Amino acid sequence: MGSLDSPGLTIRAAETSEADGAVFARLLDQAQGGWYRMALGSSAGELIGASFLEPNHELSYEFVTMVDRDGKPIGMCSAYSGRVHTRFAPNPLDEAAHGRFRYWAMTKLTDRMMSFIANIPSDDYYIRALAVDPGQRGYGIGTLLLNVVTEAARASGCQRLALDVAATNKGARRLYERIGMVQEAESPRFFGLPNTNVLRMVSDL
Repeated sequence: MGSLDSPGLTIRAAETSEADGAVFARLLDQAQGGWYRMALGSSAGELIGASFLEPNHELSYEFVTMVDRDGKPIGMCSAYSGRVHTRFAPNPLDEAAHGRFRYWAMTKLTDRMMSFIANIPSDDYYIRALAVDPGQRGYGIGTLLLNVVTEAARASGCQRLALDVAATNKGARRLYERIGMVQEAESPRFFGLPNTNVLRMVSDL
């Protein structure tokens, strides 16, 4: 990690700070197509940010890489190995949102898709989320993050890089295809409706 060729651009590990938690929450919701905002309303940022500060779960700061431009975070990637995933503690966001009808309803409605996403082979290095601020897109920042994650995946001893992407997100799919990722499977569709599924994309390391 450190400074890159682009002026003012730095890649770093996420810090255990409320500031990084707020950025992570915003970009995570963006990466998930607004799922968290729909499920948690105006509390989404606060609840995700609090969960981010806790270790050993899928939304923890431990697995997040940030990109700064001139000291301001503009992108992030969350990723971990399948082996680490099997040892995760329960997501504290689930406990914090317990009793909220909207969250319960969203998790029930998307249960089959979430089960698909949670199935991560132990030798895969899984990208949980990757997002760049809309105004910062088109400068290769997503590719830089993918390069960093790929090196971490190789160092971990994993055999493949894997992620899930919305079938409708053609821009992201093109980015992943450019680095050699291919579709391996697709999740169930929401009530069988078109364009309501995600695609598992993988590449050998």
